[in-house]
Amino acid sequence: MPALRAVQVSSKVQRAFRPLREEEVSTTGARGGERPERRIGLATATGLVVASMIGTGVFTTTGLLVADIPSAPGILCCWAVSGVAALCGALAYAELGAAFGESGGEYHFLSRLFHPGLGFMSAWSSLIVGFSAPLAAVALAFGNYLAVFVPGLAPQWSGAALIVVLSVVNIWRVSAGAGFQNLFTLGKVLLILGFIVIGLMWGDPGRLVATAERPLGATIASPGFAIGLLWVAFAYTGWNASAYVAGEVKDPGRVLPRALVMGTALVTVLYVGLNAVFLAAAPLSDLAGKVEVAHVAATHLLGAGGARVSSGVIALGLVSTVGALIVTGPRVYEAVGRDHRSLRFLARRSARGGPVVAIALQSTLALVMMATARFETLLIYIGFTLSIFAGLTVCSVFALRRRADIAAPYRMWGYPVTPCLFVALMVWMVLQGIIERPATALAGLATMVTGLLVYRISR
Repeated sequence: MPALRAVQVSSKVQRAFRPLREEEVSTTGARGGERPERRIGLATATGLVVASMIGTGVFTTTGLLVADIPSAPGILCCWAVSGVAALCGALAYAELGAAFGESGGEYHFLSRLFHPGLGFMSAWSSLIVGFSAPLAAVALAFGNYLAVFVPGLAPQWSGAALIVVLSVVNIWRVSAGAGFQNLFTLGKVLLILGFIVIGLMWGDPGRLVATAERPLGATIASPGFAIGLLWVAFAYTGWNASAYVAGEVKDPGRVLPRALVMGTALVTVLYVGLNAVFLAAAPLSDLAGKVEVAHVAATHLLGAGGARVSSGVIALGLVSTVGALIVTGPRVYEAVGRDHRSLRFLARRSARGGPVVAIALQSTLALVMMATARFETLLIYIGFTLSIFAGLTVCSVFALRRRADIAAPYRMWGYPVTPCLFVALMVWMVLQGIIERPATALAGLATMVTGLLVYRISR
């Protein structure tokens, strides 16, 4: 944390950056807004994880992976390794979320266990990288798939309309948004299961075991595999979703760990199975460089008519991902508003309970990004930046274990091996990202530094 050390030039600044004591958590959190009611149960919390994870990434990333990992077994390994990493991370987030039981995710964990400045940097990155950018990407993917099903629709307009409608729903009433979320999440899981069944019936399993250009071990150890993990990290974004709304989860010490682990494990199985179908349906040469990989696979399996229908169903499934991002992201900004007096407006809620200003801010940023951002660059930018904060947050489990003043109703499985594996993988991915994609990595680091500057100004 060299940037933080550079800022700590006086005793006043050092006090500002010290970890918060447990008795300060409730005081700090209460400032600037009332506590939300705990309305989210196990089904909704698990559904939030599933809906947040299963989005545009799994339907778009595999075609982009071919350039860095030119073999079907290597690509499947990439998805599996990312799933194991996400599960290790979910175990750590479950312990952290159960210990604090507050909304805000990384922001609260890093602020309480390390430094408020580091927590603010994570919240700032979440605003720009973690939620607004993925929200824009998912909405664009929704628009593109819908345009295949209903020719003539402009993807930008249909995606923007979806963001606006779901934002209004969640501002209006949290419980209404939760019910909507559960319905579409179930539909999305059934969609993927149906795709897997069709692939098992008509796909070519021989494509999954084709001889690679180099041994699988060499592929996994290559820099390209690490870059592939950054691509796939975007698709796995959301495994920590329930931690962001922990303050609204009923009995978080029991419900939160189950939701995080169950949701992440389910999605990992679905992801590996779905990508096996993609790779069995079409040769790598047809998938290479294609964003609409699900449409390509469906065309090979079902023909043009079937592919059109499947595109419409995929568009419907992406609706729940947009909804999940609108539910989770604003809770981070709301937590920032409660903790920072100058940003208190972010904690303002509507009469029905939704964080109105935070939702409006995130949706506005996403709408702007829809008109200006490039999809491929965004994926690496998102994966690189979020991997840094995910690694730092999992590191905070070690700090939590040393805090006798904080009760921990849940202890993660496999400690300390599981958090060490996760952190080591994140470090490798970030270092390879700096080496292989320096410009995009610089943009991610610049986002973090900007967050630190905003933190100092807000103080």
